[in-house]
Amino acid sequence: MSVMDAMTVTKPLGAATGSADAGLKPSLIGLSREEMGAALREKGVPEKQIKMRVAQLWNWIYVRGVSDFDHMANISKDMRETLKKHFTIARPEIVEEQVSNDGTRKWLLRFPARGAGRPVEIEAVYIPEEGRGTLCISSQVGCTLTCSFCHTGTQRLVRNLTAEEILSQLLLARDRLGDFPDREAPQGTIMPAEGRKVSNIVMMGMGEPLYNFDSVKQALLIATDGDGLSLSKRRVTLSTSGVVPEIFRTGDEIGVMLAISLHAVRDDLRDILVPINKKYPLKELIDACRKYPGLSNARRITFEYVMLKDVNDSLEDAKGLIQLLKGVPAKINLIPFNPWPGTNYQCSDWAQIEKFADFINSAGYASPIRTPRGRDILAACGQLKSESERMRKTERLAFEAMMIANHGADD
Repeated sequence: MSVMDAMTVTKPLGAATGSADAGLKPSLIGLSREEMGAALREKGVPEKQIKMRVAQLWNWIYVRGVSDFDHMANISKDMRETLKKHFTIARPEIVEEQVSNDGTRKWLLRFPARGAGRPVEIEAVYIPEEGRGTLCISSQVGCTLTCSFCHTGTQRLVRNLTAEEILSQLLLARDRLGDFPDREAPQGTIMPAEGRKVSNIVMMGMGEPLYNFDSVKQALLIATDGDGLSLSKRRVTLSTSGVVPEIFRTGDEIGVMLAISLHAVRDDLRDILVPINKKYPLKELIDACRKYPGLSNARRITFEYVMLKDVNDSLEDAKGLIQLLKGVPAKINLIPFNPWPGTNYQCSDWAQIEKFADFINSAGYASPIRTPRGRDILAACGQLKSESERMRKTERLAFEAMMIANHGADD
């Protein structure tokens, strides 16, 4: 059986909900309560109704998962007409949905043009695991970081995503997985046996989240709001390549778990693998990690370390890693490299990866080796890319991939 036979590809599904001119109207998704109240006030909603209307909308959008004002049963018909005239709560268009034979799902999503711009496309990925379901969310269209081993980084930055566009990825995933009340998942969907279908979020999709701090912050605060989507902050992980000035703010203002794309223990090598290191070298990065608000053995920082053959996989590198992270409550995720056409890197030999992991474990650090996920739909770390930039399918299907997993707390 070919790789293609082992997966399902759903061709363009169109917009999940909403009218054809939805993109011309401002969305209520992604607004704070104060911003939502101001938007209603501007459209003539009486002041004495603002607090009540905001509470109603918040519940319908984030608790019930409604994407059509007509479904808001406890709001009068006149008010629903006002809302429909001025606003939208529509989901993005699904250009393509792919389902891996291991249950991993990947959506190619299209957002409408903004201002003088053009429609843009991003990818989001869902990974079902034992006891949890993790959604990988994008924060930018493209990326500016140009990490030498990362295929996503070869796509130029188009623009930041708005809080609405970031949050809409979560809402759409919950729609498609039947994770809102009175919804059902598509037949045959692989997902956790109990609890929420989307229980964990990782900001590890396209882009550097901390270069879009304000929108990411607003989206994650809404996602973890106890009266709405109500995700635990311990189940939300933000991954950064090392934007040092925003790391403390992430813990202080958002309060989620932190992951660092490390990949090297020497500045000269990290300058090549993760070029942002030239601006924020390892000493500054690790110092910022030590000061991360709430850091403890129960709230460890995850350090991502891609295993590159004869580049960063020696036992000397493992020793340097232990020395670098001394005193930092940490987990080290070892990621076998995902090769892609044109790259000069190779994945470390499996025996070497295991030796590396054993050394890290013996020093008292958890160092799980990522298990392959979504390899038949190119849904792995560093492999997300929008449609206009993706390689020919015949090339993509040959790739090995590792999927984002085991981030955030289980309780």
